[in-house]
Amino acid sequence: MSKFKEVILYDITLGKLVHGGQALAKAPDGRMLLVWGGLPREEVDIRVTKSRKDYLEGVVSKILLSSKDRIEPLEPNSYLSTSPWQIMKFELENKAKQGILEETFDRAGLKGLSFKSFVFGEQQFGYRNKMEIGFWGDENGIHLAHYIRATHGKQIVVGSKLANNNINNASADFIKQINKLSQTVPLRAGDLKTVVFRCSRAGAVVSALFIKKDIDFSSFELPNSLKGLVVYYSNPKSLASIPTKKLYSFGDIKISDTVMDNNITYDVMSFFQVNVSVFEKALEQMKNFKKELPSIDMYSGVGTIGIVLGSSELVESEESNVIMAKLNAKGSLSKVVHLNSEEALDYVTKDKILILDPPRAGLHKKIIDRIAEVQPAQIMYLSCNPSTQARDVKLLEDYYKITHAQGFNFFPRTPHIESLVILERK
Repeated sequence: MSKFKEVILYDITLGKLVHGGQALAKAPDGRMLLVWGGLPREEVDIRVTKSRKDYLEGVVSKILLSSKDRIEPLEPNSYLSTSPWQIMKFELENKAKQGILEETFDRAGLKGLSFKSFVFGEQQFGYRNKMEIGFWGDENGIHLAHYIRATHGKQIVVGSKLANNNINNASADFIKQINKLSQTVPLRAGDLKTVVFRCSRAGAVVSALFIKKDIDFSSFELPNSLKGLVVYYSNPKSLASIPTKKLYSFGDIKISDTVMDNNITYDVMSFFQVNVSVFEKALEQMKNFKKELPSIDMYSGVGTIGIVLGSSELVESEESNVIMAKLNAKGSLSKVVHLNSEEALDYVTKDKILILDPPRAGLHKKIIDRIAEVQPAQIMYLSCNPSTQARDVKLLEDYYKITHAQGFNFFPRTPHIESLVILERK
C-alpha cells in the first residue's frame, strides 16, 4: 500500500459545521472536504490528512480570514484531540448543535420536526467526571498523553480543561507513582494501554488502569488523591480498553452521587453520565412529561433514570452495572433484570412507559419489532447519537407521534450531542 502524501489546499472557504464536528467545504477537484479547526465562513489553508474517492479530510494550517465567533482555545496544543470546539464562542456552539440535530432528523425523513431550544449548563469547562487517557514514554519517564487528531502521534498532556480538577490532581499524583514503580519494576509506557479516572461531585476519585502484560503492581503506592485503583490486563490485540482479567485492586473503587434526591452508587467501570448537572435537566424534562403509568428502563446502566422515574424494571446486560443497580434499587420498587434488552422483550407491554437510553448503535431490531407489536403508551428516548435515534424514531412513525424533542449540551466544547425525544401512541 502506498503511503498517503500530505498536501496543502490554499484559500478554501469553509461552510457549516456538520455532525462529526468538522467544517464542511468543497475541494478544488469537487470532492467534499471535512476540516478540523475551522469555523463557518472562514478562509483558510488546509493540510489534507486523508484522501478517499468521494471526500477529503484535513486540518486548518493557516487562517486567512477569521470568523467573528472564533476565540483562542484554552489548550492550544491539545484541544483538537479532546475538545475541538474550544475555538468558538459558546453561543455558536449551542446554535450549531441545534442546527445539526434538526438537520439529522430531517435527513432521516422526519421533516419539519421542531426541537425546543437547546439546553446547556453554566460550566463550559471542568464538568467532566470521567476521563480516559493514554501514555507516552521518553527519556524523562512515562507521561499521560492523547493521540493527536488526524495523526498516529501522541501529545503529552498535564490535566484537561474539561475535567473536574480533582481528576487533574489525581492523575498527576498517579503518574508520579507509576514512574516511581518503574524504578523497581520493569515497566515501559508501551506496556500500558489507558487509565480511566472517575470523580464524584464531592471530589472522590477512583481509577482503572489497563495494561498489556502482567506486570507486578504489588508495590504500587496508592496516592491520597485516589480513593481506589483497579488494574486490569487488557488484550493488546484490541484497541479498546476492555478488562480481560483483574490483576490488582487498591482501596475502594465505588463512589456515590445524589441525582434528583436519589443516592446513586457506581464504580469506575459503571455507565454513568459525565455531566451530572445537565443530565438532571434532561431528567426533569422526562419527569414532567411522564404519564402516570408503570415504566420499564430498558438500558438502565446503574439504574439512574429508572430509579428517578420510579420504573418497575431496570433491564441491564453488563454485570458491573447490574451489581451497582441492585445496590441502588434497594428500598425502591424497582426490580433489576440481568438480561440484554433484546432478551427482555416480555417486559415491554402495552400498558407501560418505555424508557430508552441505548448505546451509540441505537436500538436492536428486536426492540423496534416489539414496540411495533405491542405499542407501549409512551416512549422516552434519550440518546448520545442523534443519527441512530432519528433512524429508530423514523421506523416507529406509523405508530407514534412526537410530543417533545429537545437537545442537551452534555459535552460542552466538543461536537457531541445528547437528545431527548418523547413519543406517544397514536
